[in-house]
Amino acid sequence: MTPPPPFKGRTGLDRIVHAAGHSADGLRAAYTGESAFRQETWLAVFLVPAAFWLGGNWVEVALLAGSVLLVMIVELLNSAVEAVVDRVSLERHELSKRAKDIGSAAVLMALVLCGGIWAAALWHRFAGG
Repeated sequence: MTPPPPFKGRTGLDRIVHAAGHSADGLRAAYTGESAFRQETWLAVFLVPAAFWLGGNWVEVALLAGSVLLVMIVELLNSAVEAVVDRVSLERHELSKRAKDIGSAAVLMALVLCGGIWAAALWHRFAGG
C-alpha cells in the first residue's frame, strides 16, 4: 500500500494555514490571469457594499451580496476547468470545447441570476414594486 502524500497528513491549524495559502494563491492567479475575474472583482467592490444600502433586511442583503459572490465562485470554477483542459492538451477537441462551453454557460447562468436579483431589488426599492 502506498503511503499518502506528506501534504495530506496536515491537521488542525497547520492544515488551515496551508489551505488559506493555497486559496490566496488561487485568488491571485485568477485576478492576474483572468480578465473576467478581475472585472467581477471590481464589480463586487462596489456591489457588495451597495447590497447593505439596497437591502431592507439581512435576507435581502444576503441575496444581493451572495449573488455577486456566486458569480465570482462560478468564474473561479470555470477558470479551473479551463486550466485543466489546457493542461491536458492545447489541441482542438470536441470534449475540450464542450467542457469550456459548459463552464462558460455556468458563468452566464450565475450572471443572469445576479442581474435578476439586483433588477428585482432595484425595482422594489425605486418603483414601489
